[in-house]
Amino acid sequence: MANHVVATLGDGRVTTQKLEALGWGLFFVWIGIALLVNLGWGVGILGVGIIILGVQMARRYMAMQLDTFWVVVGTLFVLAGIWELLSVRVSLVPIVCIVAGAVLLVSALAGKPKG
Repeated sequence: MANHVVATLGDGRVTTQKLEALGWGLFFVWIGIALLVNLGWGVGILGVGIIILGVQMARRYMAMQLDTFWVVVGTLFVLAGIWELLSVRVSLVPIVCIVAGAVLLVSALAGKPKG
């Protein structure tokens, strides 16, 4: 069974489950608006990233633990949205792969040996 952290916001109680439901609700409403109005990929992806990061900011505000995975995913969505809006000619995927590989290499070489 999942551990549901409870935080208080004003005089109400907010669980991680409610916060996640709020985030998913905003996600689907945003996707519906973006498709209905034909906002384009850049604005759509940027909006998704903002929603993901907004949920993580709400978690932090309510003294809940941040989910590092979703912070990274939200940041990548924001970067991809901006990348698309600016019509950068170089693909973002190879750059993300290079940066991720470099971070892994540095962490492996600079990390303390276990044992």
